[in-house]
Amino acid sequence: MTPLLRRLTLAGAVVIGLAVTPFAVSHFDDKEMQQSYRQSWFAMVAMNFGPMASSVKGEIPWNQEMMQGWANDLATLTTLNIMRGFGDDSDKGTTRAKPEIWENKADFESKMNDLKTAAAALQKTTAGGDREAIAADVGAVGKACKACHDEYKSKEYLY
Repeated sequence: MTPLLRRLTLAGAVVIGLAVTPFAVSHFDDKEMQQSYRQSWFAMVAMNFGPMASSVKGEIPWNQEMMQGWANDLATLTTLNIMRGFGDDSDKGTTRAKPEIWENKADFESKMNDLKTAAAALQKTTAGGDREAIAADVGAVGKACKACHDEYKSKEYLY
């Protein structure tokens, strides 16, 4: 292929790419992206905290190495800015997030910070390996989760 033909092919590909980009992303809605972000975050929290709670309850075998990994991942997740997923006008759609989140954002954010604090404590405790202390901190994380769920999460999809 000659250099001129190569340049023309590249230029044509760029023009076509730029022409179709608006169509490719036009189906994205900002509120759907925010909902997807927060729902994915909550799913990852559940995937890490759920087995920890099950281990503490004796529903699955205790595995200290796995507990440490789940605690590390949970603590890492809580460092992400989940509030980006609760922007204005993201309260409608396929969501269980109650409108009270947007009416009481400071309280909601405070509860999320409580979760972050509890997850960091659990991570540190889990590294020590004391099963009773770990169980107590798993309980503290569960209470932090429940504080939000009681007030801000619907059991059913709202819209």
